[in-house]
Amino acid sequence: MTAVVKAVGETAAHAGSVFLRSRDGRAVVLAVACGTPPSLLGGWWRIPVNSPIPVAVAYRSGRTVHLADADETVRRYPQLAVALPYPFGSASVPVRAGRESLGALAVVWAADHGHAGLSRPQLRHLRAIANRLGATLADLRVRGGSFECDATTVPLQVPAPDVPAVRVGLFDWRLDDGVVVADEEVCAIFGLTPDAFDGRADTLASRLHPGDRLSLRAAAREAITDGRVLARRLRVRTGDGYRTVELWGRVPEAPAGEARTHLVGSVLDAGPGAAALTAVERLRDGLFSLAPDGQVTYTNRGLEQFLGVPGRELLGRCLWDVLPWLSDPVYEDRHRAAMVSQQPTTFLVCHPPEQWLAFSLHPSPNGVTGRVTPSGPPQPPPAAAGPPAESAAPAGAPSASRPGRSAAGRPTARTAPARLGAIYRMMQLGSALTEAVTTDEVCEVVADQLLPAFGGQHLAVYVVEQGRLHLLFRTGRHDRFLQWLEGRPLDTSLPGSEAPAFGVPLFIESRGDATGAGPASSPEGVGAWSYLPLIASNRPIGACLLGFDDTHHLTTKDRGILTALSGLIAQALERARLYDAKSALAHGLQTALLPHRLPVVPGIRTAGRYLPGTSGMDIGGDWYDVIPDGSGVALVVGDVEGHNIAAAGIMGQLRSVVRAFATAGHSPSDVLAGTNRILVDLDPELLASCCYIRIEPDTDHALAVRAGHCPPLLRRPDGSTDVLAVAGGPLLGVADTSTYPETRLDLPPGSILALYTDGLVEERGGDIDLGIDGLRTSLAHARAGDLQELADQLLREARRSPHRSDDIALLLTAYRPD
Repeated sequence: MTAVVKAVGETAAHAGSVFLRSRDGRAVVLAVACGTPPSLLGGWWRIPVNSPIPVAVAYRSGRTVHLADADETVRRYPQLAVALPYPFGSASVPVRAGRESLGALAVVWAADHGHAGLSRPQLRHLRAIANRLGATLADLRVRGGSFECDATTVPLQVPAPDVPAVRVGLFDWRLDDGVVVADEEVCAIFGLTPDAFDGRADTLASRLHPGDRLSLRAAAREAITDGRVLARRLRVRTGDGYRTVELWGRVPEAPAGEARTHLVGSVLDAGPGAAALTAVERLRDGLFSLAPDGQVTYTNRGLEQFLGVPGRELLGRCLWDVLPWLSDPVYEDRHRAAMVSQQPTTFLVCHPPEQWLAFSLHPSPNGVTGRVTPSGPPQPPPAAAGPPAESAAPAGAPSASRPGRSAAGRPTARTAPARLGAIYRMMQLGSALTEAVTTDEVCEVVADQLLPAFGGQHLAVYVVEQGRLHLLFRTGRHDRFLQWLEGRPLDTSLPGSEAPAFGVPLFIESRGDATGAGPASSPEGVGAWSYLPLIASNRPIGACLLGFDDTHHLTTKDRGILTALSGLIAQALERARLYDAKSALAHGLQTALLPHRLPVVPGIRTAGRYLPGTSGMDIGGDWYDVIPDGSGVALVVGDVEGHNIAAAGIMGQLRSVVRAFATAGHSPSDVLAGTNRILVDLDPELLASCCYIRIEPDTDHALAVRAGHCPPLLRRPDGSTDVLAVAGGPLLGVADTSTYPETRLDLPPGSILALYTDGLVEERGGDIDLGIDGLRTSLAHARAGDLQELADQLLREARRSPHRSDDIALLLTAYRPD
């Protein structure tokens, strides 16, 4: 709690949050929110660690994500901008203990177009706060505590830092001798410093209006008689005038036979609050105050007259929940926009039948002040004047400004609109599904979005193949429930199979609802379940099962949302299955183009690895090869630009060309020069890089050439590892006259050569030289006894990356290892 409050204060932000790792490690969960309440975050309280959301990116990458304004947010993180389409900036920093990620800390500030964001010192302070929080959490774990969260975690809500509206000081007054023990706040209220206060009641009385000094003594006598003092008003001198405060206290009971001599209580200084309240009540305008989550905390009499509702019916509730003509989600969104962006907003609403009201919302981190005034109906803009100003009517919802009216002005029946939370769920799932490419990614998104949103614990996705349902994805611990529909035909009487065949969802809220047609054999522990048909292009493609451990009631609204979401899921799943089929074909092509096994060459050992990218078609132009040429051996690693079938095809052609030149006995420079001329003749509009090293037998030397490729690494027998300075030529395919100079290398017996492509060392926005140095360090410190294990170890971090956009080729060669 202290960390997020300090982060908000240090960065001048208006909201902050701490997300901590979930127990299953699949998500980061909102643990503490300062300023903006969790209810305004929509579904952003449990974020999958692999999602493209700044908090998740900071958690998994260990780097700061700084978004200065809304434009940068839209450009870099469109999914976040869809769910929170407001002008704000944000910064997310990882919470780490050493190299372990425990969570992320985020702050949000108001940001107009072109805002510079946080300064470098502010970002340093933010990272320092996050590091201290990480150390504290690690220490908590050492002492046996736990910081990890789950679906039942209720986030702690902390008010944003603010100047207190009311000051309260505490005192203990000994009535028999006039000695007063007072805290610093009492001294401040009376205009004294703690050092200057001598502890006497007379000193405090001297700070009062002369007419109130007797009142203070009367309060003491009253306390002895009645046992308490309630709201005794006193005027305290301040500068040239006086300020009214209230004295509250009680006299504790004394032992039998003893007089009561202590008055314990408080001095309440409401400041200008009471006067302000009186002034507000005099206004004819309607004024109200909202808590950060939208609940009404104050209304004046003017508002009651405009709304036609007593203030007591509004307190503690949201206006859009009480007043039907404010129930359209666009008005709730205006409050959300004001709180997130911290910018005022105005809009017009028609109070049936014909009263138009202008609402103005003025936000602060701790709530919203609202003003309501009478207004005329909005005037339609001239034909050439463009869209109406924001203050004229809610954007995108002109009909919502005048609810319950027909075109002729007659009252009409109107169905209740969907709540804003339901709309955000649709938007969030739809946005997340647009970035899911494979069926695995679609299913992961569905599980990450549906389970926390509806409180489920189990989820299974089935697909239709040859008229039967087959399990594609599952998460949860009840195998019998999750695999219940496996192999069932579509015309089975079980509800789960009827759903995809006939498009009828089924919701069972308890075991008692499972009649003869239901899953009577469902496993113990699953108390409720929902069947969602997955229909795409008017044909069943599968079913989605959502399971709950206990009895679970889904409202009509929840059922409608789930039914609508099933359509989005079906469309995404059908698209992903088509993609998977194409990807499998492409991946099979590339596998056929790479060497199935490396040749055995006396005096050397080799290990090759290829990793496809995790984004896109999972196919690229990276390759490696080991080519015996009779008198020596050639080591090759290359990379054709692009990640598609064309890149894989060119890669296969170049591999064959290099092999042909090498086996014909050409020198390394001639091999690359000839390969370059052929690539230029092919004119594929693609370039390629390559590193070619020919080891000369029994000489402990090699000749190396490079065509725009990463330099090789050499690990010597003592473990020291260097980046080899190999002269380089241009990329293959640039010009048919390009030449490639040779560099002579010394290879001590027992050394290891590492050839690789840039996918292993380059990250988007990062420095490739730092990546190469990181690989050099990893090679130097790794165990080199088994070359195959060494190759796997060097690729371990790359295998864990969920968003690796480039493919990777790695070739390790141990020279005379014995």
